[in-house]
Amino acid sequence: MKLLIFLLQFDLAKFTENIFGGQVLERTPAGLTIVYLIGTGVLVLFLMLSFFRAARPKFAFEENLPKEVSRRLSLTMTNRSLKSWLFVFICLASTVYGFHVYWTYFAAKNNEDFRAVSNKDLRNRRTSASTLRGWMLDRTGKLDKSLAFYKLDKEGKIDREFPLEKEMAHLLGTEFGTPGLERTLYTQEADTMPEAWEVLTKVKRKEPENKDVKITIDHELQKFAAKQLEGKKGAVVAINPQNGNILAMYSNPTYSLKEAESFEGNMKLEADKANKPLLNRAHREFYIPGSTFKTFTMIAAFRAGAENSTFPVTSAGYEPFKGSRIIRDTGSAGCHPCSDSAEMKESFQLSSNQYFAQLANALGNERMSETAIVLGIKPVETAVDALKQGFFPDIWNTSNPRIARAIMPARATLVTGKQITKYDSGVIGMGQGGAGQMTPFQMALIAAAAGNTEGKLMKPKIEADVQSQMFNQILTPQQAEKVREIMATVTQEGTGTRVKQDLEGTGITTGGKTGTSDRDSTPLYNKDGTRKMNKVRKKNADGVYVDAEEPATFTRWDGWFIGIAPLDNSQIAIAVVVEDIGEGKYGGGTAGPIAAAVIKKAAELGLLGEQYKPKTKQEKKKNQRQ
Repeated sequence: MKLLIFLLQFDLAKFTENIFGGQVLERTPAGLTIVYLIGTGVLVLFLMLSFFRAARPKFAFEENLPKEVSRRLSLTMTNRSLKSWLFVFICLASTVYGFHVYWTYFAAKNNEDFRAVSNKDLRNRRTSASTLRGWMLDRTGKLDKSLAFYKLDKEGKIDREFPLEKEMAHLLGTEFGTPGLERTLYTQEADTMPEAWEVLTKVKRKEPENKDVKITIDHELQKFAAKQLEGKKGAVVAINPQNGNILAMYSNPTYSLKEAESFEGNMKLEADKANKPLLNRAHREFYIPGSTFKTFTMIAAFRAGAENSTFPVTSAGYEPFKGSRIIRDTGSAGCHPCSDSAEMKESFQLSSNQYFAQLANALGNERMSETAIVLGIKPVETAVDALKQGFFPDIWNTSNPRIARAIMPARATLVTGKQITKYDSGVIGMGQGGAGQMTPFQMALIAAAAGNTEGKLMKPKIEADVQSQMFNQILTPQQAEKVREIMATVTQEGTGTRVKQDLEGTGITTGGKTGTSDRDSTPLYNKDGTRKMNKVRKKNADGVYVDAEEPATFTRWDGWFIGIAPLDNSQIAIAVVVEDIGEGKYGGGTAGPIAAAVIKKAAELGLLGEQYKPKTKQEKKKNQRQ
């Protein structure tokens, strides 16, 4: 009686308000589902009991009957019982399934009340939210510098907007091809649709959501780097050597993300073999690094304690072994510096091929291989092996392996097998031959190792909230300082003085290395992307000369610059490559000015430190008054 009085006085609405937070409506379908499952279970239980009951005799008169008569009598009773339950089951099932069919397929179109409250359903909200990605913010975290967000169009449709859709295309990735940051930063790991019991019982369960993500790319610097490569083919990579933050990474030619949304658009971009707009030249294209690779050889020498090595650099050139080809420095003199005992500092400043070829041979393949490994480069036996190394996701510092796989660079390689000659290993030391599998990304890492004040190579990262990690200890702090001093001679008095000129008046000190490389047998393409063919006369199988065609090729010259700034506490390490600069031009005059412009822009954005940030008019007036 007391229980009945309690139930009559019980305020169900108030109870549900306190317990469920007023969310009864969205839990009603879950509750009905549970009731349906319980009812189905009870029905199955009754059917099983009926089956077992009918399987054995229930009446005394059945005990002495023949087995055939008893069996027929039991089947008849069982059939009658099952028919009754079958009718009840069909009615209940039809009602329940009809209910579910209506609310699943028809209510969304025909029932206004359903449409009005459907957005309040917990599972619907979670499913919808899981398909929406958060904002992608640049390193500043400012909304007006966002790299990806949602926007309502004129028809009220939600569209994903990319303010730098061309400048960030290779990093963001497409929905059809490479899954870049746009598809990997927001992917849910778990199933976003909870079970009915969870909806009914776990009232305050935290809903999964795609949060906003801040990355290390600087919106303005990325846009500026893209501007510098307009009308050119090449790449720019800028990284903070102290923490591994990628500040800018751009490849040109690029493409529009809107153009790549359709299958037809992707096919068109893929067919453009002349420009290869889908190729990320920053970390997926191999280049011959030229003299910029002498930075690597110099680092290997410091690691081996051979930084004080001297070698003869003469007009006669360096002959690695008797009868081999002669290695000379560029220029009419054939040597610079011309000396019987040239030192590393001046040889690096003047980019002596002879010196660094002899240094590489003095170090040996084992030392060169060991330095390659700690810098993320894979030593291989042969040139054929260099083409089979794939990608290197482990170099990245990411919160999830799938992000590293989405932006993994092609694995740079160095041929150091036992079968290579002294001439081959000497050419590698100056950045040619077996060193010709380098990406701009890898060259930026080599510069970053020199720029780190503690001599560390930090793992590159693109997620701003990820803790910095070291990849390897490359040099001691003292060695790293000496390497930077030698690199400074290139921009102060050597082949990279154009960088110093362009940064005049900024107070920014730099170090770096220029480079120029030539690639023979580069394919020529027509404007429509097809291979260009040359008409030639060739002998056929019968020995008769006939007209024929063969692919046209040319020798392509690429310009390089890698560098660090400011010299005492480097906040940016940069690698720039410009393709097809033309014979007679050099990296110092082509890639160097681009690097200087990007460094200057980084200073304006405060990336190099407040002391290098240009003063505003008000700050200048204030300083004058003081």
